[in-house]
Amino acid sequence: MADITIKHAHAKGRDKLIGHLAMLCFAAFVSGSYSIGAMAAPHIGPGAINAVRFVFGICVMASAVALLNRGRIPAPQAAWRYGVLGFLMAVFFITMFIALRLTTPVSTGAVFTLMPLMAAGFGFLFLGELPRALVIVSLVVAASGAVWVIFRGDLNALMAFDLGAGELIFLVGVACHSAYAPLVRRLNRGEALPVFTLWTLFGTGTWIALYALPEIFETDWTALPPIVWIAVAYLAVFTTAGTTFLVQFGAMRLPAAKVMAYTYLTPSFIILYEGLLGHGWASGAVAVGALVTMAALFVLAMAPDG
Repeated sequence: MADITIKHAHAKGRDKLIGHLAMLCFAAFVSGSYSIGAMAAPHIGPGAINAVRFVFGICVMASAVALLNRGRIPAPQAAWRYGVLGFLMAVFFITMFIALRLTTPVSTGAVFTLMPLMAAGFGFLFLGELPRALVIVSLVVAASGAVWVIFRGDLNALMAFDLGAGELIFLVGVACHSAYAPLVRRLNRGEALPVFTLWTLFGTGTWIALYALPEIFETDWTALPPIVWIAVAYLAVFTTAGTTFLVQFGAMRLPAAKVMAYTYLTPSFIILYEGLLGHGWASGAVAVGALVTMAALFVLAMAPDG
């Protein structure tokens, strides 16, 4: 009996470690979408680019499911679940691109840092998860480091931050994304994650297509610059099929607050990418904020779940 208990504990610990690694990849993939999305946003409407990315993303995920199931794609059961999850993600993606047209990536990034704390609240509401004090403190410290990075260590810029229309619109999207993680665990009925991911993507894409129909018909698809198609390819593979699967994978193994906490790494990854692309490296003060965020997330990862 003792051996069985030890093996179970080891298996559970391994699952959590893999969950944390999955969310680390999630943060790395999501970070690239901000810079690419900002470059593409002036050339195409938010609904149109999200609709086409989901067409490609669904095709990628459907191919993966078919390969795993010998050419067969299981039909969705209780399809309303995918409608609910898809609606939440559709609101997030559309409001993100609307916000990028109305405000700066810095401001949207600042609003984005509210997600883990919101997720903790929704985790309690939907799953009864009550984070320990250490988890809450780690979330607040990580958020502080992320905000410091976002505003590049400039207190004047932080004090000048103002909630305008773009920020408020994106706040609605962030709230929807925050509710998504705990609802994945609540609504999953034992389906294989690739299948669950596929039909969630289908639900999201359907909502976005309904919203974007006028934009889709008004867009001159043959006149779009290459950056739009580069953005579509990246968004479809990495931040549509990839991140949807990773969030669902993490959400089945970690509490909602810990899943969404990895969004705090987004500004640090963006700064890293900008440096590697030759756009300049962050100052020492900003690097300190990134280190604070990473240290807090390490403490959060090691903290007991409940």
